[in-house]
Amino acid sequence: MQSLIRVLYPPQCVMCDARTEVDFALCGPCWAETPFIDGLCCDACGASLPGQGEPEDGILCDDCMVIARPWSKGRAALVYKDKARRLVLSLKHGDRTDLARAAGPWLARAARPLLSPDTMVVPVPLHRFRLLRRKFNQAALLSSHLASAAGITCCVDALIRPKKTAPLEGHTRDERFVAMSDAITANPKREAVLKGRKILLVDDVMTSGATFAAATEACFAAGADDVCVLSLARVVKDA
Repeated sequence: MQSLIRVLYPPQCVMCDARTEVDFALCGPCWAETPFIDGLCCDACGASLPGQGEPEDGILCDDCMVIARPWSKGRAALVYKDKARRLVLSLKHGDRTDLARAAGPWLARAARPLLSPDTMVVPVPLHRFRLLRRKFNQAALLSSHLASAAGITCCVDALIRPKKTAPLEGHTRDERFVAMSDAITANPKREAVLKGRKILLVDDVMTSGATFAAATEACFAAGADDVCVLSLARVVKDA
């Protein structure tokens, strides 16, 4: 039966109609055109850095040299440009929830230096009104597929967003941090889950880091032992 299904519905690239060997994957050309972050990167946000070699502790990008990051380490799977930008926007606004499944292994690979057996994945939350409009939280989908790919636990409702904020696109860095102040808190029903844990926060895109900072502070306020962050894509100045 499975063989018949494969004949009738062969695996296709998640970004085009080309055939692939497995489901929820990129074809060769789309993979080549997707700006994955490999090699040297910022230890705090995952932004790709010039030069050769593997990521090293303490190496920071220009932004992270001047902005205090409340989390320990950060990584990103993609640079937010070109085909990666199209992928993120399709997931976020195009109801392409299948893309979150494809991204699970990419996130697991990027997060490898941040993970330990006791790490718990926690998504950045949406305000309930935005969640009602969108019908899903893309960060929660990414978190679930990451946790499945990495074999670690996930709590999709550990944090809540009681403060409604306007979309942050087009705002300056300072405006983003002001808007996100006290916007995220621990879910009262899940505070015990956060206490004493190593948390990996997940979101679709990191721009200034204001959202991650608010979520990190909420985790620490609930008693988390350590917090790292992971984004599917990182906005960079040359993007």
